[in-house]
Amino acid sequence: MKAYVFPGQGSQFTGMGKDLYEQHTEAKRLFDKANDILGFNITDVMFTGTEEELKRTRVTQPAIFLHSVTQAAVAKDFNPDMVAGHSLGEFSALVASKVLSFEDGLRLVYKRALAMQMACEANPSTMAAILGLEDDRVVEICASIEDEIVVAANFNCPGQLVISGSNRGIEIACEKMKAAGAKRALPLPVGGAFHSPLMKPAEVELAQAIKDTTFSDGICPVYQNVDARPHTDPLEIRQNLIKQLTAPVLWTQSVQQMVADGATHFVECGPGKVLQGLVKKIDRTAEVSSAE
Repeated sequence: MKAYVFPGQGSQFTGMGKDLYEQHTEAKRLFDKANDILGFNITDVMFTGTEEELKRTRVTQPAIFLHSVTQAAVAKDFNPDMVAGHSLGEFSALVASKVLSFEDGLRLVYKRALAMQMACEANPSTMAAILGLEDDRVVEICASIEDEIVVAANFNCPGQLVISGSNRGIEIACEKMKAAGAKRALPLPVGGAFHSPLMKPAEVELAQAIKDTTFSDGICPVYQNVDARPHTDPLEIRQNLIKQLTAPVLWTQSVQQMVADGATHFVECGPGKVLQGLVKKIDRTAEVSSAE
């Protein structure tokens, strides 16, 4: 069985999508439509913008979404048995699997990006990657830190977990993780504490937009970040999507569940190869490839 997976923030690069735009009529149509919906030429930033310009949350999220969804739209034999996306990538997965329309998906992603940016500005916060420590131990250390918000945010693969929280909380956590035997505790160059309670203002902002959006029956199950389970009920998908901003991304668990449910081949749709690497670390027997 074939699973299509969609990357999140951090996979962007200068020139992304230019080849798709130039080679496929459908890609050009979607890119041009995105420029109209967003009210600015995101294609200009994607094709010729600097790395710094691409890093801005309001640009990064719609750019990765646009690249990912377009790659799925022009892929040969796109017929997934299941889909999943990492954080932002879940929106791409929902569009590719026909739960959301392209237009609604893009509007929600842009709303999400702006809401997250505002939440970051209101609550200075950050994230850090913890390498070489058992997931349970990382969760335990986060819970032991008093008077600061620190949580496990991204379960990327065994031995690679990202934590999220207040600046001071992450600083304390990194010291404790190293003392507990972590190979590395590396602060990340991000704008805020994604997938933590500090994103609550963004969740509230996004929740109404999600409630006002039409969710349809998709063409296959979507394995969602918040519970790593397959979903086909539009109401359940909507509710899980609202929780996603403040809940951890259960990527390890999602891939394990997809494998348990019969997935043998994972195809990454979108910029970069991050998810292919993570899937192989989660299950060495899985076959991975890019939609390119």
